[in-house]
Amino acid sequence: MKFMRKLAATSALAVAAAATMVSAGAGEALAEPDFQMPFECGYTAVAATYGGHSPANSVDFQKSGISGDAVVASAGGTVSVVGDEGDESYGKWIEIDHGGGWTTRYAHLSAQSVGQGDEVRSGEKIGEAGNTGGSTGAHLHYEQRLDGADEKVVLDGAPVPYYGKTEFTSNNCGGGSGNPHSPGEVCGDGYSVVDSHQLGEAGEVYLLYNGDSGKNCVTALKAEKLDRRTPVSAFLEVRGADRKTDSGEFQYYAGPVRASAAQTCVKWGGSIGSAEYSSDFEHCG
Repeated sequence: MKFMRKLAATSALAVAAAATMVSAGAGEALAEPDFQMPFECGYTAVAATYGGHSPANSVDFQKSGISGDAVVASAGGTVSVVGDEGDESYGKWIEIDHGGGWTTRYAHLSAQSVGQGDEVRSGEKIGEAGNTGGSTGAHLHYEQRLDGADEKVVLDGAPVPYYGKTEFTSNNCGGGSGNPHSPGEVCGDGYSVVDSHQLGEAGEVYLLYNGDSGKNCVTALKAEKLDRRTPVSAFLEVRGADRKTDSGEFQYYAGPVRASAAQTCVKWGGSIGSAEYSSDFEHCG
């Protein structure tokens, strides 16, 4: 499916854009940030590029049911714009200033969860994908800009092909912690992240779901002390069934913990060191 929209700049958008084209200084631009996919670790979507897109080098991330899915910062920086163009152009959109003249834009959002001036880290949630503005189908419009000009998008060091549709899986896993594994890799093919909880600086615990098998999966991924084994655990409890837990001393992660949970509430969580999380029964659909 090809989403066509008009992103013609309105006067208000032009003013907002001009106000955000601020670099770290008048000298040379800093090195390009290590931009990651603007979705949570393990999330898979199609990066679509095509002729006639405005601006030319922007990318539309497409996935069935993407509306409401978490959109995260593709690199650390400062939120420079939290805009709303109504039913035109970008709709609800966010811009992040990464320094050195580099910015990223995230458009057609259904929700915005940050404010102008907020400091965000790579992988931190900033909003939710949607269908606002001049969009004809739910997706995320994404741009990487240098000194105000749109650049060809690079994700985790890999250039996005122009023009076509290419599937990418997010490696935006805790701000470049160095963990070589992702939740999708741990849980296996067909699983996508549906929820997660940050365990401070220690790492993050993830809930995934496989729509084909009707199974949930939980894994806890470390973000520090990756050179040695430390206490890590992950658990999954389907309402009406016994809790399943994977606990021990692991170098990278605990899990996968899988269980059939189609149309059934689950309780999930885990721990890394002294940091722990346990959800209520949720995700009942």
